[in-house]
Amino acid sequence: MLVQDPLPTKGSSNPANQTKSQVRNLPTLHPNRFSESKNLDFSTWVSENLYKIVTILVLLATIAALFFLRNVGDTAALLCFETRTTDLETIHLPKIDWNSITPINDKVTPYANFHSERWIIVSVSDYPTDSIRALVKIKGWQVLAIGNSRTPSDWDLKGAIFLSFDMQSKLGYRVLNYLPYGSYVRKSVGYLFAIQHGATKIFDADNRGVVIDGDIGKHFDVELMGEQARQEIILQYTHENPNRTVVNPYVHFGQRSVWPRGLPLENVGEIGHEEYYTEVFGGKQFIQQGISNGLPDVDSVFYFTRKSSFDSFDIRFDEKAPKVALPQGIMAPLNSFNSLYHTSAFWGLMLPVSVSTMASDVLRGYWAQRLLWEIGGFVVVYPPTVHRYDKTESYPFSEEKDLHVNVGRLVKFLVSWRSHKNRLFEKILELSFAMAEERFWTEKDVKFTAAWLQDLLAVGYQQPRLMSLEIDRPRASIGHGDRKEFVPKKLPSVHLGVEEIGSVNYEIGNLIRWRKNFGNVVLVMFCSGPVEHTALEWRLLYGRIFKTVIILSSEKNQDLAVDQGQLDYVYKQLPKILNRYSSAEGFLFLQDNTILNYWNLVQADKDKLWITNKVSKSWTPVSTKNGDWFSKQGEMVKKVVESMPAHFQVNYKEAAKSHEDFIVCSSELFFVPRRYVEDFIDLVALVGNLEIHHKVAIPMFFLSMDSPQNFDPIFNTIIYKKKPPSANTTLYSAQAPAIHPWSVSTEQEFIKLIRVMAAGDPLLMELV
Repeated sequence: MLVQDPLPTKGSSNPANQTKSQVRNLPTLHPNRFSESKNLDFSTWVSENLYKIVTILVLLATIAALFFLRNVGDTAALLCFETRTTDLETIHLPKIDWNSITPINDKVTPYANFHSERWIIVSVSDYPTDSIRALVKIKGWQVLAIGNSRTPSDWDLKGAIFLSFDMQSKLGYRVLNYLPYGSYVRKSVGYLFAIQHGATKIFDADNRGVVIDGDIGKHFDVELMGEQARQEIILQYTHENPNRTVVNPYVHFGQRSVWPRGLPLENVGEIGHEEYYTEVFGGKQFIQQGISNGLPDVDSVFYFTRKSSFDSFDIRFDEKAPKVALPQGIMAPLNSFNSLYHTSAFWGLMLPVSVSTMASDVLRGYWAQRLLWEIGGFVVVYPPTVHRYDKTESYPFSEEKDLHVNVGRLVKFLVSWRSHKNRLFEKILELSFAMAEERFWTEKDVKFTAAWLQDLLAVGYQQPRLMSLEIDRPRASIGHGDRKEFVPKKLPSVHLGVEEIGSVNYEIGNLIRWRKNFGNVVLVMFCSGPVEHTALEWRLLYGRIFKTVIILSSEKNQDLAVDQGQLDYVYKQLPKILNRYSSAEGFLFLQDNTILNYWNLVQADKDKLWITNKVSKSWTPVSTKNGDWFSKQGEMVKKVVESMPAHFQVNYKEAAKSHEDFIVCSSELFFVPRRYVEDFIDLVALVGNLEIHHKVAIPMFFLSMDSPQNFDPIFNTIIYKKKPPSANTTLYSAQAPAIHPWSVSTEQEFIKLIRVMAAGDPLLMELV
């Protein structure tokens, strides 16, 4: 930020001015180099230094007590005390002599004698964009571009006034001492400059928004009085519910599942339209907030959860929906991208400097709305006025987190706040002070507010007169004749990264593509959990994709069509199933502790074997010397291999290499294509009554049927862990072909699974 020159330091004292007492107190200089030796008697030394000894003992006792309290006593109380020391930092309310503000005149820019009533203020950090060039072409409006430390020094655009970083420092405004160097909040300089040069309307814009049809007056109420003013009644949210303090205006304009940046997250779920509205006479909508098509003003939570990282938003709102006013007691988020301020609300343009840039205009909006009630004004939200283009830039969640935590509390605080000051500017300063005390911003913004208000007066602004608050009056009952109905449209929106209407065909097209790819593949699933809670759900999940879903379990359940099987030797039951579906393209085996993201399997070759041979935690060579169980399993594997036909035996020995080792594979999932089905059945027959474990038999079969280098690599990238994390959702990824392990034993756990899998197949949400 620009820093004022430091105050001159006080000079050192002059010896000539020292008092006699000071001279008397100067130390006496001894002529001898060494002083007289002192008596070293211990009792004498103690008596002479008693006060020092006592002081040291007290200090040591205090330190010991604090150490004891921290480690043994009420730690929470001690920490609370430490926290309160920060809270008790004194915040000072600036004292201003409102009657002695010195005027500030423009003596440094070429525009000293230029005046215009209508201004467009935009912050620029790079060379002119197409959006800014379009703003310059709007007739009757003067574009003012505000630079910062990152703006090129040779920035230039015909028709626009550019205030460079250096030029701003010469304007003499008090706010310059508080503004950061490289932030859009330097627009505060632009607001003051426009007011200084005759502004009565200020359109707050950004460098990516294009005004629809190039006409601000077509969308906003630019004139509130006179012949050109639209003297019309405006639809207004009802104030009947005193507990409702904030609304999402996007619902009114047809987008129920979209919310603006700065809306408390606890209010995001309020998507129902108004049961009825009331009406208010126009003329005092001193702050007018426009809706933006394309990329509306949304927060990072919405931005990161409703689309993939490389897609661009193009959200549309209802252009024919009527504008809607907010009564006293109800607020909505406002932004600095697309809003129109009239003279009576110019004081509300101040952008806070002690909060993050993503929070600054939102806090300004709530702060200004509350103060607007003091002069009888209100906010009106208008249908789409600009189209903002999504540049797919990262949204800094870290700069918004304070909003998500504090904005709900802020709204409640503002609605309940009252002031008994007699002038608007005194109320404004008092509110800024109260917000600092409540830690919504810091003392820096209290000082900034004082500088802002003084600068407003210095450039010739006249503060509006106060009016009584309506929210302090008894609320009038709303009769049937006062109720006005408007039912918003339900326009195409975005839900979990997929448009609700516009991309339904795309979603169904994906489902058809997956079904076409796997519609002749049989899924054989072994359920270790209770099938009465999950069998039907598994069929609903995977039955949409595969030819059929056959469920095996340790216990037979005829009502649920669940066959009995033993997991340790479940491969012995597969030949019967394979023979039953002789026309199937292949068979996919899956255990219920592994989740299959079928949308990532489309590229796999259904003529090849699929297994997890490249996943080290799943596919492991072991020695027969590892123990009795491994020794017995190894002997049985050797016996089966020696009985194999030549082609099987050659394949296995070439892949296994060592005669003393064999392969253990978790075998939770694998795929056998049609052309290997007969081989698989023959190999199972060779095992016969031998009790080779499922985890040993399956890798033996696969190495015998084909060389591992010919296996399809689709399962090489699965997420495979030995033990699940504390929360399943931290393990899941929609980009992996499969995830292991994953526990589903209840309907509630199945619903959670469906919701995370919807990231890859949005139509799954229809199941819940």
